[in-house]
Amino acid sequence: MPASRRGSGSVTLPTGQTLAFHTRSSDADDLPHATKKRMADHLRKYESLFTLTPQRMRMIVEAFKDSLETGLAKAGQVVPMIPTYVFGWPSGEETGNFLAVDLGGTNLRVCLVTLEGEGKFEITQSKYRLTEEQKQEEGQVLFDFCAECLKTFVDSQIESGVIRKDCLLPLGFTFSYPCLQDRIDHGELIRWTKGFGASNTEGHDVVAMFRKSLEKNKVPAEIVALTCDTTGTLIASHYVNPRTRIACIFGTGCNAAYMERAGDIPKISHLGIDGNAEMAINCEWGAFDSFEHENLPRTKYDQIIDETSNKPGEQAFEKLISGRYLGEILRLIICELIDEGVLFLGQNTYKLEIPYSFDTAFLSLMESDPTDELLMIIGIFTHFFAVETTLAERQFFRALAKLVGKRAARLSACGIAAIVSKMGYLDEGCAVGADGSLYNKYPGFAERIHEGLQDIFGEKGKNIVTYHAEDGSGIGAAIIAGSSQSTHLSCREVLSSPL
Repeated sequence: MPASRRGSGSVTLPTGQTLAFHTRSSDADDLPHATKKRMADHLRKYESLFTLTPQRMRMIVEAFKDSLETGLAKAGQVVPMIPTYVFGWPSGEETGNFLAVDLGGTNLRVCLVTLEGEGKFEITQSKYRLTEEQKQEEGQVLFDFCAECLKTFVDSQIESGVIRKDCLLPLGFTFSYPCLQDRIDHGELIRWTKGFGASNTEGHDVVAMFRKSLEKNKVPAEIVALTCDTTGTLIASHYVNPRTRIACIFGTGCNAAYMERAGDIPKISHLGIDGNAEMAINCEWGAFDSFEHENLPRTKYDQIIDETSNKPGEQAFEKLISGRYLGEILRLIICELIDEGVLFLGQNTYKLEIPYSFDTAFLSLMESDPTDELLMIIGIFTHFFAVETTLAERQFFRALAKLVGKRAARLSACGIAAIVSKMGYLDEGCAVGADGSLYNKYPGFAERIHEGLQDIFGEKGKNIVTYHAEDGSGIGAAIIAGSSQSTHLSCREVLSSPL
């Protein structure tokens, strides 16, 4: 094995002087830069690693369907298929005013939602950025922060006269991490995902923890429903578009939800629920193929990400398709090529060695760069990593970003196809409400999902149409809270005037 060149480029001599250097073989070009031909040779290797054929996709879909069925049949499965106790579709005529709190992977969001009926709504919201330290703090401290932010928001609405003082507000709590629920206002955290690791939270009822923080901060709100952003997206999207049958999140994490007949959920048969009643299922499909790793096309870069994560072996599907990891996949490939003496010879590449320093947003910008000289890529590598690139390298990086992003979208299509196939939606067709930064901002992500569905199903794949979903963590949580409100609260008028 050759000595690692990663981080090479300069050394500091005892005199304090800096000596720059690079390493190349005798058959290399005169300039220490990767040539167009050499980069094309490397690109072919990565194309073979990251390209998903239609046949392979269909195999993944079948395995995915089996995992969904297993999760419905028995508790404690890899894909948990969590019953949400959200029954039936909204009518679109729901009205009222509700608070919603969304603890997401990147931000904490608090909302005041007015449902106006006829699929219409108004929403006022504030957003608070979560630090990496907060994601790892003790769980009760994290919920204290959530309560403090909500208190600030509610106080501002009271001061402006929008919310009436001394009224207990119904609250829908969007908590997008796998929880075990036996009722709508209860949920024990199974495991953290999306890089969270707050201690003393897994195995605990997060509603009880949040209620404790609300009481501590004297917030005039009562949690009446716990949901995840995906279930909320399912309900909110159907409120506006009744053709919606599935909801997906493609962002920092990934997930899906859909409506299932209670009679087709064997693991809750003992509850005596009417078999024809429909209940939303929170799939938590980011866990598909975890531990055994038998079905997904994991590369060595995916394995490195998994092994160095805070949850090795878990969330296998999420680690291949979510926004948290795509940039890191590309960074690991770049570092490998630096080690092999292919890229950035004679330059100091230490900034590229920092894990997760290559944000997935960079991939999005690289793919969207329309200029002949790929100026956006020049800016990314110069500004953030202090390295110069050649045109051949920039073209290679753009093609590599496309491979990584396309694989993520086609794998996402496999998940959608598994639910469509299981539920028999293909012939009639259905709409899929999709949200998240990847779906909304990554160039071509939605189009690649549609291409993937057609590769799996043929022409009938066109019957499945994804679209930008309504705000599940705000509007969806409010609708769900509204359906649960009467059994928890007597205060039904929240606003003193319309928004």
